[in-house]
Amino acid sequence: MPSYELSLVLRQLPRPELISVIKRTAESIFNKGGIIRKLENLGARPLPHKVSEHGVVHKEGTYFSIFFDTAPTKILDLKEEFGRDIDIIRRNIYKVEESAEFKCTLHDEMLPPAYRKDVQEIIDIAKRKHKPKYNYNSGLDYYPFQK
Repeated sequence: MPSYELSLVLRQLPRPELISVIKRTAESIFNKGGIIRKLENLGARPLPHKVSEHGVVHKEGTYFSIFFDTAPTKILDLKEEFGRDIDIIRRNIYKVEESAEFKCTLHDEMLPPAYRKDVQEIIDIAKRKHKPKYNYNSGLDYYPFQK
């Protein structure tokens, strides 16, 4: 199953109600066959601008980030369900891409730039893109396309 990140902005609530909103959100992920990997509380802060959601204007919110795995077909159902929850101001679900493995050794880094593999690849690309310029010594005393 692919990994996803759910970014939530909840309205300002007392702690017990905030816990119940997070439990509701987690249960909806579980009910859709998802697995929660990590839950982060990013704290309460003022919103960047006034946000009107469910007929109420909000100026502050509590930010949460939930990392979970689920089937791609369930994402739209989750978005719809979170959209109906009046305690959630903003919600976005992003697919988490796995980062490529980067291997680096001290020996390669200590080489002069001209001898490094990545620099040599860049030089080869530049040589392939090199276009021949107009040959001004073509027997004419002037450039024929100039007015």
